[in-house]
Amino acid sequence: MGIYIFVSILVIIACFLQILIVLVQNSKGGGLAANFTSAGQTMGIRKTADFLEKSTWTLAAAILILCVVATATIPRGSETGRSRIENEINNAVDPNAIPTLPTAVPPATTTPSAGTEQPEN
Repeated sequence: MGIYIFVSILVIIACFLQILIVLVQNSKGGGLAANFTSAGQTMGIRKTADFLEKSTWTLAAAILILCVVATATIPRGSETGRSRIENEINNAVDPNAIPTLPTAVPPATTTPSAGTEQPEN
């Protein structure tokens, strides 16, 4: 479980960096990279845009690989080796079984009515 948490934290950090790099970029060459236009700069605007583009693709690939690694390291907490779905299927109640519910009115006992009795001779 420790490696899963570690890889998940790396994925979150990579996603956060990806968000920041994409926000810095502008598809028309503007964005924050356009503010670095001084003459004494070692990296020009074009090189900054190239760096941002390469870092975007690198982080995207890193996130993809880290997600695959995180999926492979998901802890499987089942001691019996069976899935939760299989356990639910085995413990399910038969939907066709008729439940035995108590009746609200007890069955009436039949007593002969007074008019139907015949006197003995």
